[in-house]
Amino acid sequence: MDLQRIKELIELVKETGIAELEVGSGAGDARMHVRISRAVPAQAALAPVPAQPTEHTAPAAVDKPGTTVAAPLSGTFYRAPAPGEPAFVEVGDQVVAGDVLCIIESMKMMNQVKSEHSGELTQVLVDNGTPIETGAALFRIL
Repeated sequence: MDLQRIKELIELVKETGIAELEVGSGAGDARMHVRISRAVPAQAALAPVPAQPTEHTAPAAVDKPGTTVAAPLSGTFYRAPAPGEPAFVEVGDQVVAGDVLCIIESMKMMNQVKSEHSGELTQVLVDNGTPIETGAALFRIL
């Protein structure tokens, strides 16, 4: 593993915001192992990290009628296309299959989540700006 590859890994850690990355290559005596970790600011270290699933995800939604829209990937959940703009959808809105419901920011890319079902949006199960995991319940559509 050369110095350029190590620099690329450091940039990857910075870009993604992960706290630590460990990589190995080669075999036997030629084995190389690199561990990169970044300091977490004291305030961020003290901030509570929401457990997955959160109180807004699947357990509350399973008992209710309708369809749950699940996150297709992990990242940060956003209800609007940009800060200060209105949400894509609100509770009570009629949605049609193909309507954009939210975006999930993952690896600095904004990914639209579109409805696969038509009906009335009955619940928004995640708070704006919340980190989510793949499969987390996002919305309920009746």
